[in-house]
Amino acid sequence: MKNKIKNNSKIVCPVQHSLNVLGGKWKLPILYALRKGSPKRFKELEREIEGITPTMLTTQLRNLEKEMIISREIFATVPPTVEYTLTELGETIKPLIYEIKKWGIQHLRQMESNQIEDTNI
Repeated sequence: MKNKIKNNSKIVCPVQHSLNVLGGKWKLPILYALRKGSPKRFKELEREIEGITPTMLTTQLRNLEKEMIISREIFATVPPTVEYTLTELGETIKPLIYEIKKWGIQHLRQMESNQIEDTNI
């Protein structure tokens, strides 16, 4: 049972749980956008996250809110203004996102370097 956690009388792998909460194509880009500047309105997120549809953004925001990673605040304006921000729990994901970004930069540079070497053969 090493590296497993008991949750609601089930044994859960923490890595699998993290992937269940954060996995998918859009959740990390949403969290990255909120990490860079929060709070953000729906349209700001939609513009910043290339390729996401409004329906998918709504779905993913609801999932992240359900997981207590982000919070949603509705303002009584016409039309209603909604802002999204990282929760205290969501703030704890910032170092993970930074490391993923750092790894992505490193990987892109390595791939670019390999392509240059391949063309010189």
